[in-house]
Amino acid sequence: QVQLVESGGGLVQPGGSLRLSCAASGRTFSKYGMGWFRQAPGKEREFVAGISWSGGTTYNADSVLGRFTISRDNAKNTVYLQMNSLKPEDTAVYYCAAGWLAGPRAEYDYWGQGTQVTVSS
Repeated sequence: QVQLVESGGGLVQPGGSLRLSCAASGRTFSKYGMGWFRQAPGKEREFVAGISWSGGTTYNADSVLGRFTISRDNAKNTVYLQMNSLKPEDTAVYYCAAGWLAGPRAEYDYWGQGTQVTVSS
């Protein structure tokens, strides 16, 4: 069992940056692939970024490529999403998730409660 708690969301102006964190409980965090997803009002949830258990492989959606970076610190049981050059269309609730594999097509078994990111002037 893994419990996930996101933090770091908030209101930021276009062009600004935020770093989301996802703290995981449990001793097996380092065995899980991790992902970040987001859901905007009226839209389906979409994959944003993923990272393998070792951190050696990362995945990014085309819409965030070059702007968002996923990373993890297994010693701290935490995964991060650094978001730069934010745009209004990045506004959404952001969720982290854990699964045995990572990537946009992987199945994720555990989900956090989400953190709101709003990009607006």
